[in-house]
Amino acid sequence: MKEREGQEEIFSQILRAGRRTYFFDVRGTKAGDYYLTITESKKFTHDDGTFHYQKHKIYLYKEDFTEFTELLREATDFIINEKGEEVISERHQKDFKKEEVAADNKEKTSDYTEISFDDI
Repeated sequence: MKEREGQEEIFSQILRAGRRTYFFDVRGTKAGDYYLTITESKKFTHDDGTFHYQKHKIYLYKEDFTEFTELLREATDFIINEKGEEVISERHQKDFKKEEVAADNKEKTSDYTEISFDDI
């Protein structure tokens, strides 16, 4: 138990973003210092309805905070400046084409007159 005390969460924040969840956890070292873990958890659903989570974790230590923060800011600023704030990645989701095709079919069929077989 003593060993786990040195690594327990001291501060935690959660960002839920669709299928992804990001965890920002401050943990303590055995020496009594702090470090940050950033965990991305992504939910995957199988065809049978069961699901699993895939997790990726980054350990970030104090000596890297300043440079990490600067590079993260530069990268995010670059993306916003180049591509704007509109999210376009939704186009690549599995069901995006289905909705698009359904909308296209609805538009195309609206050009036709509906008839009944009783009319023939």
